[in-house]
This record gives sequence, structure tokens and C-alpha cells, in this order.
Amino acid sequence: MTNPQIPTAGSSSAQSLRFPAHVVAGLAGTSFKHEHLAAIAADGPQRGFFEVHAENYMGAGGAPHRALEHIRRDNPVSLHGVCMSIGGPQPLDKDHLERFRSLVERYEPALVSEHLAWSTHQTSFFNDLLPLPYNAASLARVCDHIDQVQETIGRPMLLENPSTYVMFRESTMSETDFIRSIARRTGCGLLLDVNNVFVSATNQGFSALEYLADFPLAAVGEIHLAGHAEQTDDEGDLLLIDSHDGPVSDAVWKLFEIVIGRRGAVPTLIEWDSNIPDWPVLRAEAIAAQAILDRHGVRQEANHAAA
Repeated sequence: MTNPQIPTAGSSSAQSLRFPAHVVAGLAGTSFKHEHLAAIAADGPQRGFFEVHAENYMGAGGAPHRALEHIRRDNPVSLHGVCMSIGGPQPLDKDHLERFRSLVERYEPALVSEHLAWSTHQTSFFNDLLPLPYNAASLARVCDHIDQVQETIGRPMLLENPSTYVMFRESTMSETDFIRSIARRTGCGLLLDVNNVFVSATNQGFSALEYLADFPLAAVGEIHLAGHAEQTDDEGDLLLIDSHDGPVSDAVWKLFEIVIGRRGAVPTLIEWDSNIPDWPVLRAEAIAAQAILDRHGVRQEANHAAA
């Protein structure tokens, strides 16, 4: 299996970068929404980063690219794919993968990620991130797809844990064991979505704390936080939906602080993709995440100094 490396400062690849190589370590960021561009510009330089969905920028040019180029000049960017269908049963779409590669080359993102999910079947595309059984066949297929992505883009990617609403009888391993095996086989990093953990734990009736205790935190290169919606299922039981349409819940903030206490201050993103608020509201969520990252970062530096 391949394990491509990110170009480092001082390498020939780094010397030819089109954009500044902004630091992303230990920073909190937000989803980039075009309606916030004027407010972001008025705020001046940001301490943080912005994430964009790759599929929104797969056209050749136009206003979306002009806005993203403006943001990328002054800020690190995370490129987050949502339609690669890495967990799907059929080969990756070569045209889609090439467009993804072109975006990585064009914008030199600090972080590149995709989902442990599938969204295509033959010629049909489903506008959703669908789950898959956790067994040897799925593991081999996912690893092959991740190898293909990493070889194409020439660098490691991060794989995001899903929010789930069903379980499969065909599964022979836990989600954490499945994800751990993927990271070991492919050398990819992981994107830990803490809201997804809370949503899945609530819907499936397992402990979010036990899940996180078994999660391979050492491989985590980015964290996502988001809001969720409460509904009821056909039996009247609570059902959480990973809706990204509101603030991060208190329970998810608590889980996030536990994770940062164990893993350290990794880049953390606030996702807010519908019912989008004014920029100061979204920015306040990122500031709250940054405060937690900074608090634990100071504590870790003190511990290292004492050692």
C-alpha cells in the first residue's frame, strides 16, 4: 500500500506553491460560505482556516473560484469531498477523481478529506452519504479506493467517520476496528467528526465515550463539529439527524473537550451548511472551539516543559 507524503517547507514542491503555506496546526475554522465573503474581508486577517466542499468548485472558473482564490491567499483551506463514493461497490469515477486532483493542485489545501460512505450505484447518484457493512470485503474495497485517491493527488487524505442510522447483519467488526484497519493499511489520516459520533451513539444505543476511547486518535488530523436536529422515528423514539443547521450542542462540546484533552490541539472545523447564520454567529462558534484548543495547547506546553 502507498503512503505518499505532503511536500514540506524547503522542498522543491513547496518552493513552487502558488499560495502562501499558512499554518493550520492548532487552529479552529469554519465552512466558507460565499454570502460571508464581504464580512470576512471586513474583519481583516483571520486566525483560523476555511473548509470548502470540493464539488462546489469543479467548474473551470467564475465567481466561486474568484471568491475561493481571495480566501486562499490569506488563509489555509481544507478541501472536503462529499461525492467520491469511497465506500461504494463500483470503481471510482475517474473524471471525478481527476477534477478532485486538479483542485488539490490548484488550491494547495492544508487538509484534504473524504467520507467513509458511498453515494453511487451503477449510473445513479444519491444525494446522501450512505453507510456500508464493516467486513473484510468492504475493508479491501475501501482501502483500494483510498490508495487510488492518494496516488492520484500525491499526498495522504483524511477519512471521516460517518453518522449512521442503520446497522448491518453482515458486519463482522466494529466501526472503530474498521477505521483503524483502514488507517493502518493505507497510511491515510482520519477526520474525527465528534457530532457524527454523538448522532450515531444516540441512534444506535451505544456509548459515545466508549467509542472515542477505542478510536485511533493518534491518526486524527482534523476534527469536525456541527449541529444536529432532533426527530422521532416510527416507534416514537428519539432520532438525531446530522443536519449541520444549527450551533454545536452542549453534549458535543463536552465530547470535543475530552478528545482534545487526549489527542491535543488538532485543527477543528465548525460545519454549518443550512439555515446559515450571519458571519458573527458562525465565527463565535469557531472562537469557542479555539478557546478549547488554546487551553489544552497551553497545558500541553506546560507539561512538556515540566518533563
